[in-house]
Amino acid sequence: MRVQTILPRLLLALTLLGLLSSNADADTANEASEHPNIVFIFADDWGWGDLSCHGHPYVQTPNIDRLAREGTDFHRFTVASGVCSPSRTAVMTGHFPARYNIDGHFAWVPSNARRNMPDWLDTDAVTLPRLLKQSGYATAHFGKWHLSNDMIPDSPAPGVYGYDVYGAFNCSGEQMPVHEDADHAIEFIKRCEQADKPFFINLWVHEPHTPHHVIPKYRWKFRNSGLEEADEIYAAVLAHADQRIGEVLDTLDRLDLTDNTLVIFSSDNGPARSKSAAPLSLSYDTATGAGYGIGASKGITGGRKGYKAALFEGGINVPFIARWPGKIAAGEVDRRLMISAVDLLPTFCEVAGAELPDSYQPDGISQLKSLQGEANEGRSKPLFWKMSGRGKPGQTQSFHWVDYCIVDQNWKLLCDEGDDYCELYDIVADPLEQQDVKDSHPQVVTELKQKLADWQATLPATPDPQNFSSLRKQPAK
Repeated sequence: MRVQTILPRLLLALTLLGLLSSNADADTANEASEHPNIVFIFADDWGWGDLSCHGHPYVQTPNIDRLAREGTDFHRFTVASGVCSPSRTAVMTGHFPARYNIDGHFAWVPSNARRNMPDWLDTDAVTLPRLLKQSGYATAHFGKWHLSNDMIPDSPAPGVYGYDVYGAFNCSGEQMPVHEDADHAIEFIKRCEQADKPFFINLWVHEPHTPHHVIPKYRWKFRNSGLEEADEIYAAVLAHADQRIGEVLDTLDRLDLTDNTLVIFSSDNGPARSKSAAPLSLSYDTATGAGYGIGASKGITGGRKGYKAALFEGGINVPFIARWPGKIAAGEVDRRLMISAVDLLPTFCEVAGAELPDSYQPDGISQLKSLQGEANEGRSKPLFWKMSGRGKPGQTQSFHWVDYCIVDQNWKLLCDEGDDYCELYDIVADPLEQQDVKDSHPQVVTELKQKLADWQATLPATPDPQNFSSLRKQPAK
Protein backbone atom coordinates (compact mmCIF):
# COMPACT_ATOMS: atom_id res chain seq x y z
CA MET A 1 0.00 0.00 0.00
CA ARG A 2 1.25 3.48 -0.80
CA VAL A 3 2.68 5.72 1.92
CA GLN A 4 -0.19 8.20 1.52
CA THR A 5 -2.68 5.43 2.24
CA ILE A 6 -0.88 3.36 4.84
CA LEU A 7 -0.10 6.19 7.24
CA PRO A 8 -3.73 7.29 7.70
CA ARG A 9 -4.68 3.65 8.17
CA LEU A 10 -1.87 3.26 10.68
CA LEU A 11 -2.99 6.27 12.67
CA LEU A 12 -6.61 5.15 12.54
CA ALA A 13 -5.72 1.70 13.79
CA LEU A 14 -3.64 3.12 16.61
CA THR A 15 -6.42 5.46 17.58
CA LEU A 16 -8.90 2.60 17.70
CA LEU A 17 -6.46 0.70 19.88
CA GLY A 18 -6.49 3.57 22.33
CA LEU A 19 -2.80 4.15 21.78
CA LEU A 20 -3.29 7.82 21.06
CA SER A 21 -5.71 8.48 23.87
CA SER A 22 -4.51 10.68 26.68
CA ASN A 23 -7.08 9.03 28.91
CA ALA A 24 -5.58 5.55 28.91
CA ASP A 25 -6.66 3.26 31.74
CA ALA A 26 -4.47 3.39 34.79
CA ASP A 27 -3.92 -0.36 34.51
CA THR A 28 -2.24 0.06 31.13
CA ALA A 29 -0.13 3.05 32.10
CA ASN A 30 3.58 2.28 32.31
CA GLU A 31 3.06 -1.02 30.47
CA ALA A 32 6.02 -0.22 28.25
CA SER A 33 8.34 0.11 31.24
CA GLU A 34 7.09 -3.16 32.77
CA HIS A 35 7.07 -5.22 29.57
CA PRO A 36 10.03 -5.11 27.17
CA ASN A 37 9.44 -4.21 23.56
CA ILE A 38 10.39 -6.74 20.89
CA VAL A 39 11.63 -5.94 17.37
CA PHE A 40 12.22 -9.03 15.25
CA ILE A 41 14.10 -8.26 12.02
CA PHE A 42 13.81 -11.15 9.57
CA ALA A 43 15.73 -10.82 6.31
CA ASP A 44 15.04 -12.81 3.15
CA ASP A 45 17.85 -15.02 1.77
CA TRP A 46 20.53 -13.31 3.89
CA GLY A 47 23.41 -15.79 4.16
CA TRP A 48 25.43 -16.44 7.29
CA GLY A 49 28.48 -14.93 5.64
CA ASP A 50 26.71 -11.81 4.33
CA LEU A 51 27.75 -9.56 7.23
CA SER A 52 30.90 -7.56 7.64
CA CYS A 53 31.05 -8.77 11.26
CA HIS A 54 31.12 -12.33 9.86
CA GLY A 55 34.07 -11.49 7.65
CA HIS A 56 32.45 -10.72 4.30
CA PRO A 57 35.12 -9.34 1.95
CA TYR A 58 33.11 -6.38 0.63
CA VAL A 59 29.57 -6.24 2.06
CA GLN A 60 29.24 -3.43 4.60
CA THR A 61 26.70 -3.80 7.42
CA PRO A 62 27.67 -1.26 10.11
CA ASN A 63 24.27 -1.18 11.78
CA ILE A 64 23.89 -4.93 12.09
CA ASP A 65 27.53 -5.01 13.23
CA ARG A 66 26.48 -2.54 15.93
CA LEU A 67 23.87 -5.04 17.13
CA ALA A 68 26.63 -7.63 17.38
CA ARG A 69 28.86 -5.28 19.38
CA GLU A 70 26.02 -4.38 21.73
CA GLY A 71 24.58 -7.87 21.93
CA THR A 72 25.48 -11.52 21.39
CA ASP A 73 26.10 -13.20 18.04
CA PHE A 74 24.67 -16.74 18.24
CA HIS A 75 26.31 -18.95 15.64
CA ARG A 76 24.14 -22.08 15.90
CA PHE A 77 20.68 -20.71 15.09
CA THR A 78 18.74 -22.69 12.47
CA VAL A 79 15.51 -21.95 10.69
CA ALA A 80 12.84 -24.60 10.08
CA SER A 81 13.25 -24.79 6.30
CA GLY A 82 15.57 -23.92 3.47
CA VAL A 83 12.87 -21.72 1.89
CA CYS A 84 10.66 -18.83 2.88
CA SER A 85 7.06 -19.76 3.74
CA PRO A 86 7.71 -22.77 5.99
CA SER A 87 10.49 -20.90 7.75
CA ARG A 88 8.10 -18.03 8.54
CA THR A 89 5.39 -20.47 9.59
CA ALA A 90 7.68 -21.78 12.33
CA VAL A 91 8.28 -18.27 13.67
CA MET A 92 4.58 -17.47 13.70
CA THR A 93 3.38 -20.72 15.28
CA GLY A 94 6.25 -22.28 17.23
CA HIS A 95 5.53 -25.47 15.27
CA PHE A 96 7.39 -27.36 12.60
CA PRO A 97 5.78 -26.21 9.32
CA ALA A 98 5.10 -29.79 8.24
CA ARG A 99 2.31 -29.82 10.83
CA TYR A 100 0.45 -27.51 8.45
CA ASN A 101 1.56 -29.26 5.23
CA ILE A 102 3.69 -26.22 4.44
CA ASP A 103 6.81 -27.75 2.92
CA GLY A 104 7.59 -25.12 0.28
CA HIS A 105 6.87 -21.52 -0.63
CA PHE A 106 3.29 -20.39 -1.21
CA ALA A 107 2.69 -19.90 -4.91
CA TRP A 108 -0.42 -19.69 -7.07
CA VAL A 109 -3.23 -22.14 -6.39
CA PRO A 110 -2.40 -24.91 -8.92
CA SER A 111 1.16 -25.10 -7.64
CA ASN A 112 0.06 -25.29 -4.01
CA ALA A 113 -2.46 -28.03 -4.83
CA ARG A 114 0.10 -30.02 -6.81
CA ARG A 115 2.48 -29.98 -3.84
CA ASN A 116 -0.19 -31.00 -1.30
CA MET A 117 -0.04 -27.60 0.37
CA PRO A 118 -2.75 -25.26 1.64
CA ASP A 119 -3.09 -21.81 0.10
CA TRP A 120 -2.29 -19.93 3.33
CA LEU A 121 -1.31 -20.48 6.93
CA ASP A 122 -4.15 -21.92 9.00
CA THR A 123 -6.19 -19.02 10.36
CA ASP A 124 -7.02 -21.05 13.48
CA ALA A 125 -3.39 -21.59 14.40
CA VAL A 126 -2.05 -20.21 17.66
CA THR A 127 0.19 -17.35 16.55
CA LEU A 128 2.82 -15.22 18.20
CA PRO A 129 1.17 -11.83 17.56
CA ARG A 130 -2.17 -13.05 18.93
CA LEU A 131 -0.55 -14.21 22.15
CA LEU A 132 1.35 -10.96 22.60
CA LYS A 133 -1.71 -8.88 21.77
CA GLN A 134 -3.69 -10.72 24.44
CA SER A 135 -0.95 -9.77 26.90
CA GLY A 136 -1.34 -6.06 26.24
CA TYR A 137 1.15 -5.53 23.43
CA ALA A 138 0.54 -3.42 20.35
CA THR A 139 1.48 -5.66 17.43
CA ALA A 140 2.63 -4.73 13.94
CA HIS A 141 4.03 -6.37 10.83
CA PHE A 142 5.92 -4.45 8.17
CA GLY A 143 7.55 -6.04 5.12
CA LYS A 144 7.35 -9.40 3.45
CA TRP A 145 4.49 -11.74 4.39
CA HIS A 146 4.48 -14.83 2.14
CA LEU A 147 2.26 -16.85 4.47
CA SER A 148 -0.06 -16.70 1.48
CA ASN A 149 0.61 -15.13 -1.91
CA ASP A 150 -0.38 -11.96 -3.72
CA MET A 151 -1.71 -14.14 -6.57
CA ILE A 152 -4.42 -15.53 -4.25
CA PRO A 153 -6.85 -12.61 -3.80
CA ASP A 154 -9.10 -14.35 -1.26
CA SER A 155 -6.26 -15.25 1.12
CA PRO A 156 -6.46 -13.80 4.65
CA ALA A 157 -4.68 -10.51 5.28
CA PRO A 158 -1.93 -10.40 7.94
CA GLY A 159 -4.24 -8.65 10.38
CA VAL A 160 -6.30 -11.83 10.70
CA TYR A 161 -3.38 -13.46 12.50
CA GLY A 162 -3.18 -10.95 15.33
CA TYR A 163 -1.56 -7.76 14.05
CA ASP A 164 -3.08 -4.44 15.02
CA VAL A 165 -1.32 -2.72 12.13
CA TYR A 166 0.45 -4.02 9.04
CA GLY A 167 1.93 -3.02 5.73
CA ALA A 168 3.06 -5.97 3.67
CA PHE A 169 3.80 -7.54 0.32
CA ASN A 170 3.46 -11.14 -0.88
CA CYS A 171 -0.05 -11.03 0.58
CA SER A 172 -3.57 -10.31 -0.64
CA GLY A 173 -4.58 -6.73 -1.30
CA GLU A 174 -2.40 -3.73 -2.07
CA GLN A 175 1.34 -4.37 -1.83
CA MET A 176 3.50 -2.16 0.37
CA PRO A 177 6.59 -0.88 -1.48
CA VAL A 178 9.55 -2.89 -0.23
CA HIS A 179 11.61 0.06 0.98
CA GLU A 180 8.91 1.61 3.19
CA ASP A 181 9.19 -1.01 5.94
CA ALA A 182 11.39 0.98 8.31
CA ASP A 183 9.38 4.21 7.89
CA HIS A 184 6.22 2.49 9.07
CA ALA A 185 8.01 0.72 11.90
CA ILE A 186 9.42 4.04 13.11
CA GLU A 187 5.98 5.67 13.02
CA PHE A 188 4.52 2.77 14.98
CA ILE A 189 7.29 2.97 17.60
CA LYS A 190 6.70 6.69 18.06
CA ARG A 191 2.97 6.24 18.63
CA CYS A 192 3.48 3.41 21.07
CA GLU A 193 6.06 5.44 22.99
CA GLN A 194 3.62 8.36 23.25
CA ALA A 195 0.99 6.04 24.71
CA ASP A 196 3.47 4.18 26.96
CA LYS A 197 2.40 0.96 25.27
CA PRO A 198 4.70 -2.08 24.86
CA PHE A 199 5.08 -3.16 21.27
CA PHE A 200 6.01 -6.15 19.14
CA ILE A 201 7.14 -5.51 15.57
CA ASN A 202 7.93 -7.98 12.82
CA LEU A 203 10.22 -6.10 10.44
CA TRP A 204 10.56 -8.62 7.61
CA VAL A 205 12.83 -6.95 5.06
CA HIS A 206 12.95 -7.93 1.40
CA GLU A 207 16.71 -7.99 0.94
CA PRO A 208 18.55 -9.76 -0.54
CA HIS A 209 15.78 -11.75 -2.27
CA THR A 210 15.29 -11.29 -5.99
CA PRO A 211 14.40 -9.07 -7.69
CA HIS A 212 17.17 -6.85 -6.38
CA HIS A 213 15.68 -3.36 -6.17
CA VAL A 214 18.86 -1.34 -6.08
CA ILE A 215 18.87 2.41 -5.34
CA PRO A 216 21.49 4.46 -7.25
CA LYS A 217 22.97 6.18 -4.18
CA TYR A 218 23.82 2.81 -2.65
CA ARG A 219 25.51 1.63 -5.82
CA TRP A 220 27.45 4.89 -5.74
CA LYS A 221 28.98 3.79 -2.42
CA PHE A 222 30.79 0.98 -4.24
CA ARG A 223 31.69 2.83 -7.43
CA ASN A 224 35.45 2.66 -6.81
CA SER A 225 35.49 -0.75 -5.17
CA GLY A 226 36.67 -2.67 -8.22
CA LEU A 227 33.79 -5.12 -7.84
CA GLU A 228 32.09 -6.86 -10.72
CA GLU A 229 28.70 -5.31 -11.47
CA ALA A 230 26.73 -8.19 -9.93
CA ASP A 231 28.73 -8.00 -6.69
CA GLU A 232 28.29 -4.23 -6.63
CA ILE A 233 24.52 -4.63 -6.89
CA TYR A 234 24.49 -7.25 -4.14
CA ALA A 235 26.55 -5.08 -1.82
CA ALA A 236 24.31 -2.10 -2.57
CA VAL A 237 21.02 -3.81 -1.71
CA LEU A 238 22.44 -5.13 1.57
CA ALA A 239 23.81 -1.68 2.41
CA HIS A 240 20.36 -0.21 1.84
CA ALA A 241 18.72 -2.80 4.11
CA ASP A 242 21.36 -2.21 6.78
CA GLN A 243 20.74 1.53 6.59
CA ARG A 244 16.99 1.10 7.15
CA ILE A 245 17.70 -1.16 10.12
CA GLY A 246 19.98 1.57 11.46
CA GLU A 247 17.17 4.11 11.20
CA VAL A 248 15.00 1.91 13.43
CA LEU A 249 17.83 1.49 15.94
CA ASP A 250 18.41 5.26 15.96
CA THR A 251 14.72 5.81 16.69
CA LEU A 252 14.91 3.53 19.71
CA ASP A 253 17.89 5.56 20.91
CA ARG A 254 16.19 8.93 20.43
CA LEU A 255 13.09 7.80 22.30
CA ASP A 256 15.15 6.27 25.12
CA LEU A 257 13.70 2.82 24.39
CA THR A 258 16.89 0.92 23.62
CA ASP A 259 17.45 -0.51 27.09
CA ASN A 260 13.89 -1.85 27.25
CA THR A 261 13.81 -3.38 23.76
CA LEU A 262 14.90 -6.82 22.64
CA VAL A 263 16.12 -6.55 19.03
CA ILE A 264 16.93 -9.65 16.99
CA PHE A 265 18.32 -9.83 13.47
CA SER A 266 18.06 -13.07 11.51
CA SER A 267 17.20 -14.51 8.09
CA ASP A 268 14.54 -16.90 6.81
CA ASN A 269 17.04 -19.17 5.02
CA GLY A 270 20.45 -19.23 3.42
CA PRO A 271 21.50 -17.23 0.36
CA ALA A 272 20.24 -17.85 -3.16
CA ARG A 273 22.81 -18.75 -5.79
CA SER A 274 22.49 -19.75 -9.42
CA LYS A 275 23.67 -23.28 -10.19
CA SER A 276 25.89 -21.87 -12.92
CA ALA A 277 26.89 -18.41 -14.05
CA ALA A 278 23.66 -16.53 -14.70
CA PRO A 279 23.48 -13.40 -16.84
CA LEU A 280 22.87 -10.09 -15.12
CA SER A 281 19.35 -9.34 -16.28
CA LEU A 282 16.10 -7.87 -15.03
CA SER A 283 13.32 -9.96 -13.54
CA TYR A 284 9.80 -9.11 -12.41
CA ASP A 285 7.86 -10.10 -9.32
CA THR A 286 4.12 -9.52 -9.07
CA ALA A 287 4.47 -8.37 -5.45
CA THR A 288 7.56 -6.18 -5.57
CA GLY A 289 8.08 -5.17 -9.21
CA ALA A 290 11.15 -5.18 -11.44
CA GLY A 291 14.76 -5.57 -10.39
CA TYR A 292 17.90 -7.55 -11.07
CA GLY A 293 17.52 -11.32 -11.12
CA ILE A 294 19.49 -14.29 -9.80
CA GLY A 295 22.64 -13.17 -11.62
CA ALA A 296 23.11 -10.56 -8.88
CA SER A 297 22.60 -13.03 -6.01
CA LYS A 298 26.10 -13.36 -4.60
CA GLY A 299 25.42 -14.47 -1.03
CA ILE A 300 27.89 -16.61 0.89
CA THR A 301 27.53 -19.03 3.79
CA GLY A 302 30.80 -18.67 5.66
CA GLY A 303 31.93 -22.11 4.53
CA ARG A 304 28.67 -23.91 5.26
CA LYS A 305 27.57 -26.56 2.80
CA GLY A 306 24.73 -25.74 0.40
CA TYR A 307 22.60 -22.66 -0.17
CA LYS A 308 18.92 -21.70 -0.14
CA ALA A 309 16.49 -24.65 -0.45
CA ALA A 310 18.99 -27.03 1.11
CA LEU A 311 18.76 -28.66 4.53
CA PHE A 312 22.50 -28.65 4.86
CA GLU A 313 23.81 -25.90 7.11
CA GLY A 314 24.26 -23.39 4.29
CA GLY A 315 20.49 -23.43 3.78
CA ILE A 316 19.31 -23.35 7.41
CA ASN A 317 22.13 -22.01 9.62
CA VAL A 318 21.69 -18.25 9.35
CA PRO A 319 22.68 -15.12 11.30
CA PHE A 320 21.07 -14.61 14.70
CA ILE A 321 22.14 -11.54 16.63
CA ALA A 322 20.27 -10.56 19.80
CA ARG A 323 20.61 -7.26 21.69
CA TRP A 324 18.93 -6.43 24.98
CA PRO A 325 21.13 -4.14 27.08
CA GLY A 326 21.65 -5.36 30.61
CA LYS A 327 19.94 -8.68 29.85
CA ILE A 328 21.97 -10.19 26.97
CA ALA A 329 25.75 -9.93 27.08
CA ALA A 330 27.37 -7.32 24.85
CA GLY A 331 30.12 -8.13 22.39
CA GLU A 332 29.89 -11.88 22.86
CA VAL A 333 29.92 -14.74 20.35
CA ASP A 334 28.08 -17.93 21.33
CA ARG A 335 29.09 -21.00 19.32
CA ARG A 336 27.37 -23.46 21.65
CA LEU A 337 23.68 -22.67 22.10
CA MET A 338 21.46 -24.46 19.61
CA ILE A 339 18.44 -22.22 18.89
CA SER A 340 15.68 -22.93 16.38
CA ALA A 341 13.05 -20.77 14.76
CA VAL A 342 10.38 -22.82 16.58
CA ASP A 343 11.86 -21.54 19.85
CA LEU A 344 11.01 -17.92 19.09
CA LEU A 345 7.32 -18.07 20.01
CA PRO A 346 7.84 -19.57 23.49
CA THR A 347 10.89 -17.34 24.04
CA PHE A 348 9.14 -14.11 23.08
CA CYS A 349 6.11 -15.09 25.14
CA GLU A 350 8.29 -15.58 28.21
CA VAL A 351 9.97 -12.23 27.55
CA ALA A 352 6.53 -10.59 27.37
CA GLY A 353 4.94 -12.51 30.23
CA ALA A 354 2.39 -13.99 27.83
CA GLU A 355 0.84 -17.32 28.79
CA LEU A 356 0.60 -20.19 26.33
CA PRO A 357 -2.87 -21.78 26.00
CA ASP A 358 -3.29 -25.06 27.88
CA SER A 359 -4.20 -26.82 24.64
CA TYR A 360 -1.13 -25.58 22.80
CA GLN A 361 2.07 -27.62 22.67
CA PRO A 362 4.97 -25.84 20.95
CA ASP A 363 7.65 -27.77 19.14
CA GLY A 364 10.13 -25.23 20.42
CA ILE A 365 11.34 -24.33 23.89
CA SER A 366 11.89 -20.98 25.56
CA GLN A 367 15.51 -19.96 25.24
CA LEU A 368 15.24 -16.83 27.36
CA LYS A 369 17.57 -18.00 30.12
CA SER A 370 20.07 -19.32 27.61
CA LEU A 371 20.02 -16.05 25.68
CA GLN A 372 20.85 -14.33 28.94
CA GLY A 373 23.89 -16.52 29.40
CA GLU A 374 22.70 -19.23 31.78
CA ALA A 375 24.38 -22.55 31.10
CA ASN A 376 22.33 -25.40 29.69
CA GLU A 377 23.00 -29.04 28.95
CA GLY A 378 21.72 -29.08 25.38
CA ARG A 379 18.30 -29.16 23.76
CA SER A 380 15.61 -31.14 25.50
CA LYS A 381 13.75 -31.68 22.20
CA PRO A 382 15.00 -32.84 18.80
CA LEU A 383 14.46 -30.71 15.71
CA PHE A 384 12.85 -31.98 12.50
CA TRP A 385 12.69 -30.81 8.90
CA LYS A 386 10.63 -31.90 5.89
CA MET A 387 11.10 -30.65 2.32
CA SER A 388 10.70 -31.96 -1.20
CA GLY A 389 14.19 -33.00 -2.19
CA ARG A 390 15.48 -33.10 -5.71
CA GLY A 391 18.74 -34.19 -7.25
CA LYS A 392 20.98 -37.17 -6.62
CA PRO A 393 22.43 -37.82 -3.16
CA GLY A 394 26.03 -38.65 -2.45
CA GLN A 395 27.51 -36.52 -5.22
CA THR A 396 29.81 -33.56 -4.75
CA GLN A 397 27.95 -30.25 -4.85
CA SER A 398 24.59 -32.04 -4.61
CA PHE A 399 22.79 -30.37 -1.72
CA HIS A 400 19.07 -30.54 -2.54
CA TRP A 401 18.34 -34.26 -2.39
CA VAL A 402 17.30 -34.21 1.28
CA ASP A 403 13.63 -34.81 2.14
CA TYR A 404 13.89 -35.26 5.90
CA CYS A 405 16.31 -34.17 8.57
CA ILE A 406 16.64 -34.56 12.34
CA VAL A 407 19.01 -32.88 14.77
CA ASP A 408 19.22 -34.49 18.22
CA GLN A 409 21.90 -33.25 20.60
CA ASN A 410 25.16 -33.32 18.61
CA TRP A 411 23.85 -35.52 15.77
CA LYS A 412 22.34 -34.48 12.45
CA LEU A 413 20.85 -37.07 10.09
CA LEU A 414 19.72 -36.25 6.54
CA CYS A 415 17.58 -38.74 4.57
CA ASP A 416 15.96 -38.99 1.17
CA GLU A 417 12.27 -39.78 0.66
CA GLY A 418 12.64 -43.52 0.32
CA ASP A 419 15.07 -43.79 3.22
CA ASP A 420 17.51 -45.35 0.73
CA TYR A 421 20.32 -42.92 1.44
CA CYS A 422 21.35 -40.89 4.47
CA GLU A 423 24.25 -38.90 5.83
CA LEU A 424 25.19 -38.42 9.49
CA TYR A 425 27.21 -35.56 10.97
CA ASP A 426 28.40 -34.64 14.43
CA ILE A 427 27.16 -31.09 14.04
CA VAL A 428 28.97 -29.87 17.19
CA ALA A 429 32.41 -31.19 16.28
CA ASP A 430 31.84 -30.71 12.54
CA PRO A 431 29.54 -27.69 12.02
CA LEU A 432 30.55 -27.41 8.35
CA GLU A 433 29.42 -31.02 7.67
CA GLN A 434 32.67 -32.14 6.16
CA GLN A 435 32.74 -35.72 7.48
CA ASP A 436 29.85 -38.15 6.98
CA VAL A 437 30.12 -40.61 9.89
CA LYS A 438 27.15 -42.91 9.28
CA ASP A 439 29.35 -45.96 8.69
CA SER A 440 31.10 -45.59 12.04
CA HIS A 441 27.89 -44.91 14.00
CA PRO A 442 25.24 -47.32 12.68
CA GLN A 443 23.36 -47.43 16.00
CA VAL A 444 22.97 -43.64 16.00
CA VAL A 445 21.57 -43.82 12.45
CA THR A 446 19.06 -46.48 13.50
CA GLU A 447 17.91 -44.51 16.54
CA LEU A 448 17.52 -41.25 14.61
CA LYS A 449 15.64 -42.94 11.79
CA GLN A 450 13.17 -44.30 14.32
CA LYS A 451 12.66 -40.85 15.82
CA LEU A 452 12.09 -39.47 12.33
CA ALA A 453 9.53 -42.19 11.60
CA ASP A 454 7.73 -41.51 14.87
CA TRP A 455 7.56 -37.80 14.03
CA GLN A 456 6.39 -38.44 10.48
CA ALA A 457 3.50 -40.48 11.88
CA THR A 458 2.21 -37.35 13.66
CA LEU A 459 1.98 -35.27 10.47
CA PRO A 460 -1.30 -34.71 8.59
CA ALA A 461 -1.68 -36.46 5.25
CA THR A 462 -3.41 -33.49 3.60
CA PRO A 463 -4.07 -29.83 4.42
CA ASP A 464 -7.25 -28.65 6.11
CA PRO A 465 -9.63 -27.64 3.26
CA GLN A 466 -10.65 -24.51 5.17
CA ASN A 467 -7.27 -23.14 4.09
CA PHE A 468 -7.98 -23.61 0.38
CA SER A 469 -8.71 -20.74 -1.96
CA SER A 470 -12.04 -20.60 -3.76
CA LEU A 471 -9.94 -20.74 -6.93
CA ARG A 472 -9.39 -24.45 -6.42
CA LYS A 473 -11.59 -26.56 -8.65
CA GLN A 474 -11.69 -29.32 -6.06
CA PRO A 475 -10.01 -30.12 -2.74
CA ALA A 476 -6.61 -31.73 -2.88
CA LYS A 477 -6.71 -35.49 -2.47
